[in-house]
Amino acid sequence: QVQLVESGGGLVQAGGSLRLTCAASGRTFGRYAMGWFRQAPGKEREFVAALSWSGVMTYYADSVKGRFTISRDNAKNTMYLEMNSLKCEDTAVYYCAARSGVVALTSQGDYNYWGQGTQVTVSS
Repeated sequence: QVQLVESGGGLVQAGGSLRLTCAASGRTFGRYAMGWFRQAPGKEREFVAALSWSGVMTYYADSVKGRFTISRDNAKNTMYLEMNSLKCEDTAVYYCAARSGVVALTSQGDYNYWGQGTQVTVSS
């Protein structure tokens, strides 16, 4: 099993940047593909970004491509989401997720473990 804890959320002005961190417990972090999802008020949770166990393969939602960067440090059991050029529509609770397997997937149903979420609010 793996437990996930997100941090780094907060209030930022449009055009600003934030870096989210997902800290994972367990010694087998490197065997899990990871992802970030978000849920805005009144909307369903949606895919943001994912990466393979090695961090080599990455995937992004079209809405964040070119602005967000997902990465991981398996030695530190940590995953990151660097968010630049933030827009008001990026406002949401951001969740990190892990799935048993090396391949990164974009469907939340494929993920076994979830963090509690961290709020990101982008003001105009």
